[in-house]
Amino acid sequence: MVLSLFLTSAYGQVGRGGGMMGAGRGPSFSGAMARLFADNKAFTAALEMEITDKADTITMPGKLAFLEGKSRFEMDMSQIKGGMMRPEMAAQFKAMGMSEMTMITRPEKKVIYLVYPGLQAYMENPMNEADAPGAGDKFRMEVTELGKETIDGHPCVKNKAIVTDDTGKKHESTVWNATDLKKFPIRIEQNHEGRPVRMTFKNVTFDKPEPARFDVPKGFTLAANMQALMQDAMMKRMGTSPGGVPAKP
Repeated sequence: MVLSLFLTSAYGQVGRGGGMMGAGRGPSFSGAMARLFADNKAFTAALEMEITDKADTITMPGKLAFLEGKSRFEMDMSQIKGGMMRPEMAAQFKAMGMSEMTMITRPEKKVIYLVYPGLQAYMENPMNEADAPGAGDKFRMEVTELGKETIDGHPCVKNKAIVTDDTGKKHESTVWNATDLKKFPIRIEQNHEGRPVRMTFKNVTFDKPEPARFDVPKGFTLAANMQALMQDAMMKRMGTSPGGVPAKP
């Protein structure tokens, strides 16, 4: 099935492992990545991710909320540009109720939730041990100033940041810290598995997000995996329940 293949490929391109990407599903803001936000405990922002794979660039816009280690990243799959995304696939996502996806990271529970509002369903992924509570204390960061630049009207100090964990593994980033936004890293560039990844933050505010935003909505159903989630979506689209019984209106 083309849609299934795209989902697997898209999520694979968005992230497979640690560093900037996490849990194979989207950007991770815990572990080594959290160290770059050490001075910003609570904020909201619009986020645009660009992943360059060979000659193609995949652009993913979304919204981010962050609160003392917890993060919430909202995205609309139909807004992705580049890669395998085509208008007809975007239409399929919307028709199946799978276009909108929210990734909620809860380090204190060692879990990442993938929430699909259109299906009133969600999945759970275990968090890497390196991203668990207290893991950030194991990271050391060395910062070297590379110069000064202006990004989207914000005066920034461009830095090379090397974060080292307690095993000696290094995570290198180029970071633009905005001097008019409490040194917030409004742009971060890394290499993930040989692919350049850029994250650009806009409309940054330091208002404290409501804690309830980092919970799965009440009444949502837990799906065992992506296959089960998609099967349920197709059944609902055809007007039947997973057991083949006509769905209730």
